[in-house]
Amino acid sequence: MYTNFQSFLEKEITDIKEAGLYKNERIIVSPQGGEIRLANGNKVLNFCANNYLGLANNPQLIAAAKEALDTHGYGMASVRFICGCSDIHKLLEQKIAEFFGTEDTILYAACFDANGGVFEPLLTEEDAIISDALNHASIIDGVRLCKAQRYRYNNADMADLEKQLQDAQAQRFRLIVTDGVFSMDGNVAPLDKILPLAEKYDAMVMVDESHSAGVVGATGRGVTEQYNLRGKVEILTGTLGKAFGGAIGGFTTGKKEIVEMLRQRSRPYLFSNSIPPMVSAAGIKMLELISETNQFQDKLHNNVNYFIGKMKDLGFDIKPTQSAICAVMLYDAKLSQDMAAKLQDEGIFVTGFYYPVVPKGQARIRVQISAAHEKEHLDKCIAAFTKVGKEMGVIK
Repeated sequence: MYTNFQSFLEKEITDIKEAGLYKNERIIVSPQGGEIRLANGNKVLNFCANNYLGLANNPQLIAAAKEALDTHGYGMASVRFICGCSDIHKLLEQKIAEFFGTEDTILYAACFDANGGVFEPLLTEEDAIISDALNHASIIDGVRLCKAQRYRYNNADMADLEKQLQDAQAQRFRLIVTDGVFSMDGNVAPLDKILPLAEKYDAMVMVDESHSAGVVGATGRGVTEQYNLRGKVEILTGTLGKAFGGAIGGFTTGKKEIVEMLRQRSRPYLFSNSIPPMVSAAGIKMLELISETNQFQDKLHNNVNYFIGKMKDLGFDIKPTQSAICAVMLYDAKLSQDMAAKLQDEGIFVTGFYYPVVPKGQARIRVQISAAHEKEHLDKCIAAFTKVGKEMGVIK
């Protein structure tokens, strides 16, 4: 049987390559940081990681993880409700709730699991989910696993959201779900407008803070801080794999009854091992660090303002952004790949994004700024974009 299926797959893969949509993996042989070393020996500046606060190689997080290896071992070898829960798992959940101003938190192996496991235990076919059109794939997949009625509104379009809420009045409970920061464009969800509509139409709100936690808000506490709405949203999800140290692990934090129900019925939680104790310990240290000082967030915000201002002045087509994501629009898939390759030759590590990651005709290079970047790193990146952009006719 596999002979026929193998031929089918080989043709599909060939078609992907010929369409210029094939994704190659590049191998890093150093710790993650502003500057990294590749398997070919080259050193490059990394502008495509989610390492927003520059904590992926932070010595204090590494020390906390090493200490937890000695005190709590390597892995839990179990799911939480059997024998996979330790004191540092519970402490991390408490610290996350304190950071976001919520009532309780539940940990997952990844935010993909948090989003995949949040809808089905809470909502039935009697209910409605109203989802932003540009929400992350994990939200889309989580919604598919739930029997609730599905509504979708255009990205950050409040008139369309209101229409969908009106249509959803026939259902029992309504949940609006949105990314906090939309990962391909960098724009922030207008939560200050979403919440009044939720109150008007008797709906709850869920925000995925994966690209906004640590980044958005004066102290990096996310979209609810940005709009002075801490504690007003029923559900927040997020990850430890981006600004929060860059390792692994996700979470849902919010109303205590919601978290309690997820502990009872959320399948990715019930049937997946607990995150390693060393990850929990590093997560606790991370939250202590970014709660004691704002140096990481302040440096990130300064870097973002400097970089985006310079790129716009040079004439690059930049999506409006309020985050650490700078989408340099190129529109053509092959151009995005070729330009990314030329930039790597200049020592700048970036990635071209194209269909199906973004809609057809919306190819771009997504530049991600970090607190790990120094001004000379930013200037070198800007100079490389200028050189390659002119060579390829992207700017004049």
